[in-house]
Amino acid sequence: MTTEPEALSGLAPATPTLLSEIVAERIRATIVRGELAPGDRLREEQLAGALDVSRGPIRDALLQLEREGLVVRRRNRGAVVAQLSRADLEEVFSLRLAIEPFVCAWAARNAGEEDWAEMQGCIEVFERLDTSVTVQTAAEADLQFHDVVYRASGHARVLRLWQDLRSQVYMAMLARTYVREPDFADIMVRNHTALLEAIRERDEERAQRVGTEHVQTSSRRVLAGYDSGRRPAVG
Repeated sequence: MTTEPEALSGLAPATPTLLSEIVAERIRATIVRGELAPGDRLREEQLAGALDVSRGPIRDALLQLEREGLVVRRRNRGAVVAQLSRADLEEVFSLRLAIEPFVCAWAARNAGEEDWAEMQGCIEVFERLDTSVTVQTAAEADLQFHDVVYRASGHARVLRLWQDLRSQVYMAMLARTYVREPDFADIMVRNHTALLEAIRERDEERAQRVGTEHVQTSSRRVLAGYDSGRRPAVG
């Protein structure tokens, strides 16, 4: 029988990931703020100099952002900021449609009073939106509600999937053309309140149905915005 020290002797030393996560977050924030535009090159040496780190964490961060869909690799150009196409949007929302109704049902099963209160707080933010709201602010406010739903589901693996998908959903939402319409806040409040009520009443079937309708409606509006000429380019 192998003793415990012998069994562990083949393990490689752990590599620190915190630095690459910090680097990924800073590059991600720069992309979603529009300071890096779709098609811009992401040169490792320039990023390393700007962030005062070695190129190792930069490479790890770019791999993470590539998994999230914010970065793509181009032949002879290296890593560049991604531009979501219509096909990309369809994929993003088809995946969201596959997982989010399931997550809503799990949230109805597992969410507690603190989760309900946090969702209600997000809805109160929606109530304060007016016609001066930017597409960026509207998208982030919307996704903060869904962050709570995913966490409240108690499903760790799906939460990780959402964390990888979230940036692409955010970018897709920048194609919405109706955020400055007078009834935008009312639409946000009504749709998210319907989901909160189903979750709070622990009605898994209704939560799943409302979640399905919610994603389908969001998908239609994003694709309509894209088809009208608004591209989900950040900024």
